[in-house]
Amino acid sequence: MRPKAPPDYPDDPIPEPVHRGRGALSNESSRYDSEKRIRTTDGWEAGSPEGGASAEAADDDDALPPLRTTLTRDATRTILARNSSPDIPFDRSINPYRGCEHGCIYCFARPTHAYLGLSPGLDFETKILFKPDAAALLTAELASPKYRPDVIAMGTNTDPYQPVERELKITRQILRVLSDFNNPVGIVTKNHMVTRDIDILGGMARRNLAEVFVSVTTLDKDLARTMEPRASAPHRRLAAIRALAAAGVPVGVMTSPMIPGLNDHEMEAILEAASDAGATRAGFIVLRLPLEIKELFEEWLRQHRPDRAERVLSLIRQLRGGALYQAEFGKRMRGEGPIADLLASRFAVAVKRLGLNRQRYRLDTARFRVPEAARTALVDARRDARQLKLL
Repeated sequence: MRPKAPPDYPDDPIPEPVHRGRGALSNESSRYDSEKRIRTTDGWEAGSPEGGASAEAADDDDALPPLRTTLTRDATRTILARNSSPDIPFDRSINPYRGCEHGCIYCFARPTHAYLGLSPGLDFETKILFKPDAAALLTAELASPKYRPDVIAMGTNTDPYQPVERELKITRQILRVLSDFNNPVGIVTKNHMVTRDIDILGGMARRNLAEVFVSVTTLDKDLARTMEPRASAPHRRLAAIRALAAAGVPVGVMTSPMIPGLNDHEMEAILEAASDAGATRAGFIVLRLPLEIKELFEEWLRQHRPDRAERVLSLIRQLRGGALYQAEFGKRMRGEGPIADLLASRFAVAVKRLGLNRQRYRLDTARFRVPEAARTALVDARRDARQLKLL
């Protein structure tokens, strides 16, 4: 059936359909693209007045498959990422994946997808790059005479236990290498899947080589479902804390991000639930909205919490000196002003009441050693490289 009226294409943009199980509501071009793409109509939409489609056609449209995740091999040649940020307590990290299927709308890693020519919106959570050679690359870097051991962070950018890890097992392979080298690791995750690797983490913990923080943003299952659609449900994250603690793995909770007017009222309840589950440490950061995330978060907020959108945005600006984000070191994690001070005070009082953060785990770097097999492989690789240069 043909449209009864001329289509609006190409002048008028139309909204992206809401995809179940996805956080972002749009897929705007990246900030580096010279051309901007918009979604438009050709007038053939099911059920549209112009298209005059039947109810049966509309049902067919509703039955279309969901937006699928695609995986692309990342042929990176190094695996350790370095940083010198003064407000971050580590100088090296590993990200087995680029992009994150959890789809957390507030994720501050979203803008990194722009470096790949992809959108920080839906692309970030549906077009995932994975690093199949991560374990081999890590072995080579740790075996290098130039390497100096220190704690390696995982989960500080994208989650190492996002759903694709269930099949790819790249994070598990990395943990085996770290265990073999006795190199300490600190993990942050939102996924119960971390308990799959308790056999490795438990052994490392007994050597004071592992610590895990589980991020719990809310205890409200409905809010979590829309804000973090493919991360583990809140009760599953608490179950992960309980399982890790029972296995002797030092475990903490990150009540992050705290979003004033949306989930900040839950701070004390989250800390208490995590403490009851076995967490001994805690931390928090406030909502960060760098670059494209500002628009993505506001779009999500107006769609899913329209009754409080203006209130939440106003409180964020009060936390950020009138803007939606501050990038300065020392301010980006905590904000400034009365609201920031109140959050910090509430956190400190709750932590003291619950007995959290009484002990700081200092993971052991003195145990580091290069396994003989890795040392031999490094020598052989260098010899082969010298021989190739002779050809």
